[in-house]
Amino acid sequence: MPSSAPPEPLQFGWEEWVGLPKLGVPALRAKVDTGARTSALHAFDIETFGPATRPKVRFTLHPIPGRDDLVIPCSAVIIDRRDVTSSNGESESRYVIETPLSVNGDIWPIEITLTNRHGMASRMLLGRQALKDHISIVATDRFLQPELSYDVYTSAKMRTEAPDRALRIAVLSREDNYSTRRLVEEGEKRGHTVEVVNTTRCYMAINAMAPEVHYDGKRLPRFDAVIPRIGASITPYGAAILRQFETIGTYCVNGSAGITASRDKLHAHQIMARAKIGMPNTAFAASPRDTGNIIGLVGTAPLIVKLLESTQGKGVVLAETRKAAESVIDAFRGLKANFLVQDFVKEAAGEDIRCLVIGGKVVASMKRTGAEGDFRSNLHRGGSAQSVRITKEERDTALRAARAFNLNMAGVDLLRAEKGPKVLEVNSSPGFEGIEGSTGKNIVGKLYETIEARVRPTPIRKRKGV
Repeated sequence: MPSSAPPEPLQFGWEEWVGLPKLGVPALRAKVDTGARTSALHAFDIETFGPATRPKVRFTLHPIPGRDDLVIPCSAVIIDRRDVTSSNGESESRYVIETPLSVNGDIWPIEITLTNRHGMASRMLLGRQALKDHISIVATDRFLQPELSYDVYTSAKMRTEAPDRALRIAVLSREDNYSTRRLVEEGEKRGHTVEVVNTTRCYMAINAMAPEVHYDGKRLPRFDAVIPRIGASITPYGAAILRQFETIGTYCVNGSAGITASRDKLHAHQIMARAKIGMPNTAFAASPRDTGNIIGLVGTAPLIVKLLESTQGKGVVLAETRKAAESVIDAFRGLKANFLVQDFVKEAAGEDIRCLVIGGKVVASMKRTGAEGDFRSNLHRGGSAQSVRITKEERDTALRAARAFNLNMAGVDLLRAEKGPKVLEVNSSPGFEGIEGSTGKNIVGKLYETIEARVRPTPIRKRKGV
């Protein structure tokens, strides 16, 4: 076999433009230092994660000196940890990773140590190990290879061409159920590290300079994303924890405001009314003198009387006559409970449609049918489910409902009424078991696709002179 041609000789000056494509860093100015064995990269918020048998490191960097608004999160497998002595004699233990280096179309793997070089003029140091045999150094010159530009960080290319990387993800959940287990299983299958964090065991350090979330006596690490699975009974505290993650800058699949609004049924209906989203006629009153008027506002019996705090069909009563409605309302008032009165959509016949919206798309839908003799279609109450095709109007309604609460993931429950789809509820923590089982779709995989796309770096605005 003919031997391959030797590589073309390269000349490096004392400073060159390079790229680190697997880290999502297309342009970087690096100082060439043949006195150093291993290359060094500016990194901060350096934290390890993943299994002990194959640990990874998550870090962030500012590739442009003076532009701290450009933050690139990175992750890589750790190949070593070494004590490195700097030129001023100080020793530091550093994580070592391996990643490809790109120069003028030529790519080869190099080892890099991670350290904070914030005070250094160059964000990267190229050591001897990174310099191949066909590279010669001209110490009196710089930029002998083609110059790159920081303009790449101001373009959409920055996000679209960012590489896939291992993420560190937190699932806020107190329950070991199907949905939580699927989030862990699917995330790890995609190469991510997924940690289940008990919401009620979190606590917060609230200050202007360094807001933190603590857990079991330690500060929680920086996560790439948080998936909230907050139970209805702890909504206020769970939303407070989520707001803390938002303050830190962590991407949250669903925001605290959307979860809080969706859990307050009165507020939720007001939001949908403002967005002109179809729903059953609804009325609310605090005074017992208004019982007759509140029934009249909704319509004639049968009526639905629903506790504001109801979940999974609990606290929802069908009053088949006006007298029954008055009795249920009086009973709820005697318990000092807050409730809504709604029109009963007879034509739905005990069925509703759950549309699962992820990332602004309806990714699956199922028809739920209540158990025999039960007007509620909740699967937790013995209902059954099957995959169903929805109309364009139903799809648009589900999308508008999720958008009204600014939810990236939502279960939108619809009734098929004579005058078009009516939204019963928008669930900010929908379960996955029923809809994955009835449709056969990998719904959790769709969620991770959305997370992976959203955590990519964001382009920055171009400044003059950069």
